[in-house]
Amino acid sequence: MDIPIGKPILDLNDRIAAENHALLGKHGVFMLDLLASPGAGKTSLILATIEQLREDYRIAVIEGDVASDVDARTIKEQGIPAVQINTGGGCHLEAQMIRRALDVLDLDALDLILIENVGNLVCPTDFYLGEDLKAMILSVPEGHDKPLKYPGIFQAARVIILNKIDTMHVFNFNERQFRADVAALNPHAALLPVSATSRRGVAAWTQWLAAAIEEKRDAAPDPGRGMVADDTRKALPCS
Repeated sequence: MDIPIGKPILDLNDRIAAENHALLGKHGVFMLDLLASPGAGKTSLILATIEQLREDYRIAVIEGDVASDVDARTIKEQGIPAVQINTGGGCHLEAQMIRRALDVLDLDALDLILIENVGNLVCPTDFYLGEDLKAMILSVPEGHDKPLKYPGIFQAARVIILNKIDTMHVFNFNERQFRADVAALNPHAALLPVSATSRRGVAAWTQWLAAAIEEKRDAAPDPGRGMVADDTRKALPCS
């Protein structure tokens, strides 16, 4: 008899993630899981988000990387608490890693936690961390065909950020096709074009995020909110 290993791994992860979500709910903290490929502009967007929202929300960042603490040091230079998680070669963050990071942070002094997940368009999609929502960044240089090649991440995201739009004239990026493919995969997701470095479109993104934060504040506590009820998921090895 075959013994499926993916489901038990995800079941354990989801139980810890639900505990994370309940803990954050108790302290009134909103947590965002930010997914993208390497070089898409995760750190740049996080810095732009901090710049826009730091007057209204107390922010911390959890940085996920295979190795190094370069991004965490960059965040700390802005006076923002940051916790570095090195996966040692792992292609994604897991709920237990986030739980250890939450134990380090003073949750009573926070309103918003931004998770910069490991740069990968496949593995992080399957792992619920206890976040309130997943956001996904695609940069223009990566090409408009990525929704067809990596549909899972586009389906999992509540908001899709198209970054580096100031390079649109340089690359053969078909924005109309991209929007159509995203809409076919996830018609309810917001799609926001930005340039994190020039700050074009960043205000629209941070207004969207602030509205999501306030929506959670207004909603009744729900420890299970954000759980993904899908027994067909598999924890697959990634390169």
